[in-house]
Amino acid sequence: MAPEKIKILYVDDEPDNLVGFKASLRLHYKVFTAVNIPQALSCLDNHPEIRVVFCDQRMPEKTGVDFFEEIRVSHPLPVRILITAYTNVESIIDAINKGNIFRYVKKPWTETDLIAAIDEANKFYMANSMLTIKNDELQRAYNELNKFAHSVSHDIRGPLTGILGAINLAREMDDAEEMKEMMFLMEKSVKKLDAYVLSMHDYYSLQRGELKITEIDFHQIVDELKAIYDINAKINHVAFNIDVKQEEIFRSDQAPLRLIFNNLLSNAFKYQDKKSKTKSVELSIHVRKSVATIYVKDTGIGILGSHVGEIFNLFYRSNSVEVGSGLGLYNVKSALLKLNGQIEVNSVLHQGTTFKVTIPSI
Repeated sequence: MAPEKIKILYVDDEPDNLVGFKASLRLHYKVFTAVNIPQALSCLDNHPEIRVVFCDQRMPEKTGVDFFEEIRVSHPLPVRILITAYTNVESIIDAINKGNIFRYVKKPWTETDLIAAIDEANKFYMANSMLTIKNDELQRAYNELNKFAHSVSHDIRGPLTGILGAINLAREMDDAEEMKEMMFLMEKSVKKLDAYVLSMHDYYSLQRGELKITEIDFHQIVDELKAIYDINAKINHVAFNIDVKQEEIFRSDQAPLRLIFNNLLSNAFKYQDKKSKTKSVELSIHVRKSVATIYVKDTGIGILGSHVGEIFNLFYRSNSVEVGSGLGLYNVKSALLKLNGQIEVNSVLHQGTTFKVTIPSI
């Protein structure tokens, strides 16, 4: 017997959009449509099993922001996804911050975009619908919490290792000025690390499907990253080169952005070839035409070609040279999914690895 199709609702005041949406997805899902807000509310009342609600931002009676704020109280279980052409940036930010949407899909949408959004939204729905969740789904929720705890440990270990190395180095110093410089660097790193640990609350909110959109200053983010990783670079004789070019406003969620940077940089330093005399990590961030292109390049041990396609899988480890949780790159991929970003990997064994990340502004 075939499993019951997931039920979804699409709200749009343009009938042609409703017809196209339903035609694209009717084979995979049970699709309900509504041409206005009253019809949508009636559909939610009559079909409480609806799991995902799509809504166009521009509606005649009220905006998608207002609709999502309303059903957040009256129908809290369905996962909310905004469809937008980005014609009004402030409205989109309101929808994300106030309407508590799970994610957004850009117009013109593709079938692949919709299916990916529905699949992720359904996972979130199942994890939060505790009254209907089965035993194995409940276990999955516990695994997600366990993943979060391991992730925190993984992400802070790199900076802490650098601080411990600096302490050991300082013990052998006799010059007072050198000692002061080392203590100053350690103090800055500890303060930044404390701020990063506090930001993990935002990461947990991300795992619950929440996004908080703000203007992103990549120069400020890079200054914080430099304070954390400069000690690691100095202790391990790794050249840390940074290039940032941002001359336009970029909007995104800081928590998943920081998670992406910290995981990629942590791995870049961790998997350096210890025998190499010329070790380096390069971070490049260029913002152009509302897209941030990020490169993290290292001269590390590299990844086997047969492993590249698996490194983003949960708990996967590509080598046993350094101890890792197998969660870092999985978390990077999850964060990018929330930000509608993409990641590419180019690696040569014993020569190094380059990660290319592209993230659109909202």
